[in-house]
Amino acid sequence: MKKILLGLALFLGVAQTQAQENNLQLKGTVVDTVAQYVYLQKFHNKMFTTIDSVKVKDGNFSFTTKVKTPELYGLSVNTEDSPLYIFLEKTPITVKLSPKKYYTSSVVEGSESQNLFDAYKKTKDVEISKFITENPKSIVSAYVLYRNWSYRLTPEQITQNIALLDKSLQSTTYVKELKELVTVLNGLDVGKKAPDFTANDPQGKPVRLSENLKGYTLVDFWASWCGPCRRENPNIVAAYKEYHDRGFNIIGVSLDKKKENWIKGIQDDNLTWTHVSDLLFWNSAAAKLYGVRAIPGNYLVDSKGIIVAKNLHGEELQTTLKSLLGQAN
Repeated sequence: MKKILLGLALFLGVAQTQAQENNLQLKGTVVDTVAQYVYLQKFHNKMFTTIDSVKVKDGNFSFTTKVKTPELYGLSVNTEDSPLYIFLEKTPITVKLSPKKYYTSSVVEGSESQNLFDAYKKTKDVEISKFITENPKSIVSAYVLYRNWSYRLTPEQITQNIALLDKSLQSTTYVKELKELVTVLNGLDVGKKAPDFTANDPQGKPVRLSENLKGYTLVDFWASWCGPCRRENPNIVAAYKEYHDRGFNIIGVSLDKKKENWIKGIQDDNLTWTHVSDLLFWNSAAAKLYGVRAIPGNYLVDSKGIIVAKNLHGEELQTTLKSLLGQAN
């Protein structure tokens, strides 16, 4: 696998340049479905937006849409589901599109960026700095740093890895947003003031963070669709029951898209504290304000609005609250 990655790195190191708009040469076949349309989707901020669609004819489809390449897009037969992640280039590309098992049996041919991306996904224990160094000009390097590593790295580490990317990638959306993220995260260190925000509760009533800080408040970012969040919720419920009377409070900030799912998640998990959401998924204003790139994520804030801890999960939450509030009776 390392040899494959190195070989692709050598090719992409000289072959890729700054993204340009080109007419797609994208065609393919649809299998394992009776769907009548294939949708082309643009990726941004962990979300896909449909930009074109074509009707399937005799199991075949083709796109000649003018888009920026090389870049990540999505192909789907149902816009409600996660699409096939596909790196498109100005070269002719063919796809066997199968929606089975989240498009994992789909086949893409003609995209060197896709080949590198597929190799990356199959490689265990990836060292991101090494990967970027071997593929400095590939859009895949910028993407995986943005998508898969931004929430694992410190601001300093993000900046160091950005510097490893070729100058042709410095103007990409990925790098621009990573630089913005670094600025945000640098303002969110323990000891600094927590950014204030206002969002609506399930009844549509505005809730302002600064007006609801009593004792120690956990600003908890989650969503009903987030499996790890739902698995962490029982731990947060236990902490709330044990320490609420001693001054522990929670404001849950949901990255949900549908109000009914949000409310059901609150009810099903017995989350009896204050909840807010703008129902904008990853475009959540509060999430952007706090540099949230993965959930569950949280910030513990004191009554003066100062951050005292962040990303407390499992036993660490209980231990931190015990040290701040003492053993509950």
